[in-house]
Amino acid sequence: MSTAPSAAPRLRLRAPAHQVDPRAVTWWRLQDALFWVAVLVAVGVVLVFWRPGWLVALEVAVAVVALVDVAVSPRVRYARHRWEVTDVAVYVRTGTVIEDWRVAPLSRVQTVDTQRGPLQQWLGLSTVTVTTASTAGALKIKGLDRDAAAELVERLTAATEATPGDAT
Repeated sequence: MSTAPSAAPRLRLRAPAHQVDPRAVTWWRLQDALFWVAVLVAVGVVLVFWRPGWLVALEVAVAVVALVDVAVSPRVRYARHRWEVTDVAVYVRTGTVIEDWRVAPLSRVQTVDTQRGPLQQWLGLSTVTVTTASTAGALKIKGLDRDAAAELVERLTAATEATPGDAT
């Protein structure tokens, strides 16, 4: 007597359902601003000692690009960055110019980590990192509310503990 093999859950790449916390816009805006301030200060220091006209024009151009980046980029990133966890997989979509859509079956999850930098701590945000055996690297869900991230880590940990196998 033969039995039919059980059907494995079907995974397909699709748009995840959830957006990150709206405070992520402020976090990304602060990160971008700090980067551009460092660049502008470095060019400004060079201008103190060496004053070619083209470097002044470059400083002005960099300042304009920085203002546009700080104003626009975080909003676009917020609109694009999505995530979802189902009973069988973790879905993440990131990227603005180059999209990165990832799906990781829960049976492949090896570790789940939470990270909070100084700005994230100040804003009450967290980044959840889901590590698998994939060569594409870990999935990162950035800009989650701190409590939502803790709940997500608990859920993923329970799901991976309940999944048989060594996730390789």
